[in-house]
Amino acid sequence: QVQLVESVGGLVQPGGSLRLSCEASGFTFRNYAMSWYRQSPGRERDLVARIPSFGLNTVYADSVKGRFTISRDNAKNTVYLQMNSLKPEDTAVYYCKTRMGGIDYWGTGIPVTVSF
Repeated sequence: QVQLVESVGGLVQPGGSLRLSCEASGFTFRNYAMSWYRQSPGRERDLVARIPSFGLNTVYADSVKGRFTISRDNAKNTVYLQMNSLKPEDTAVYYCKTRMGGIDYWGTGIPVTVSF
C-alpha cells in the first residue's frame, strides 16, 4: 500500500533552517509528482511546493518563494523540503502528498515550530 512518512521536523528559531524528508513506498515513486502542504491551527491545508516526476518546473507558494526548495531523489524514493530563513508564520504541520488515479495520498504530517 502507498505510504508516505515525513521526518525531521521540530523547533527552530526565526531565521534558521530545517530540511524535511518524506520517504515513499508502495508505488513507483519516480513516475509521480510530489507535493508538500502545510496547515496551521484554524486554517486550511495549503500547498507549499510541488515537484513533477523528473524534477523540472517546480511550483511554490508565493509566501515561500526564494526561501524554500523542493527536491527529490528518485533512487531513494524520497522528497525533501529545504526551508531557509524561517519565520514564525511558517509554523504549521507539514504534509507530504502524492496523487494517483484521482486519489490523494497523504503522510501523517510533521510539526514545525518557528519560535525563540
